[in-house]
Amino acid sequence: MPALPAPGAENVSRIRNAIVSALVLLVGRGRRRPKPEDARIVPAQPAHPAAELAVLALLGLSSLCALGFILVYAFADSLSNATQFLGAALGLALLFLAAALIVVGLKLVPSEEVAGEYPPHEHPYEQQVIAEVLDESGTRFTRSRFFKLGLLGAGGTLGLAILAPAVSFGPLFRVGDFLRTPWRRGRRLVDEHGEPYKASDIAEKNFYLAFPEGVNDEGKEEMAASLVVIRLKPDQLRLPSHLKGYDAHGILAYSRICTHAGCAITLYRAPLFQPDEPKPALVCPCHYSTFDPAAGGTVTFGPAGRDLPLLPVYEDSSGHLRAKGNFDGPVGPSWWGVRLWKAQP
Repeated sequence: MPALPAPGAENVSRIRNAIVSALVLLVGRGRRRPKPEDARIVPAQPAHPAAELAVLALLGLSSLCALGFILVYAFADSLSNATQFLGAALGLALLFLAAALIVVGLKLVPSEEVAGEYPPHEHPYEQQVIAEVLDESGTRFTRSRFFKLGLLGAGGTLGLAILAPAVSFGPLFRVGDFLRTPWRRGRRLVDEHGEPYKASDIAEKNFYLAFPEGVNDEGKEEMAASLVVIRLKPDQLRLPSHLKGYDAHGILAYSRICTHAGCAITLYRAPLFQPDEPKPALVCPCHYSTFDPAAGGTVTFGPAGRDLPLLPVYEDSSGHLRAKGNFDGPVGPSWWGVRLWKAQP
């Protein structure tokens, strides 16, 4: 009794045969022999070595101009006419690429006109004729590999040139400056003259600027050094659960740097006629991003993409305000890289 094939063996055999047939077709298609002249439907077109060289040269010039754009952008700060150089480099790159494509269309792509009536029904022979006409009317380019490399190089460098300005959108991986802060547990909050703040110094509806104790004038310019300190009534606070205990009896210390574009927050809206007026808010004067201090610095208006970072503070035995630790999130503009990381303790 003959052995029966294993279950699924027939399907495996079909898949194997299909893969082998596809590979043979691909290899055979790349190694087709040229047809004899009398067997061609479309007459063979003469080669144009000069046009081919011109196309390769134009593609190379396009690549060089695109690379020039990237280099000028990288050293723009040291060039007096960087804007003009950027425009010229990118414009020439596009111009050379367009010229190369025009030469290809005029000199290397033959124009064929085949007239005839449409048959009433499709037949395999007519379909084969159309396929051969399209195949034989292709671009006459004896240096096809160089042309593909040139086209790939020009397109690739132009793509890099277009993406180069994206570097200015903000850091992607080097976000250390946004994560390191001078704030540590026990560090006192001081004013611009170095005098420590006491909790009793912070009055409601006022706005205070604070820095970490012991830093010099240069240290005060660090992004994460400056704070805005306000006082709210404890019953006004609506801090989320992960920010519980960040205030000192209603005293809140927020980063002074707006999370939109890095401007300094210099406005504090403290309504005089509640509840008719809007709630208290910290406002950035550059683009009017508005943050709710009672709710943990959440954004209530404007283009800011993240909440304002909050520094946990407490009142020591002598009544001075001290930091409990670091901010609850990265300080500064909300670039993509900043969103991926947490503030360092």
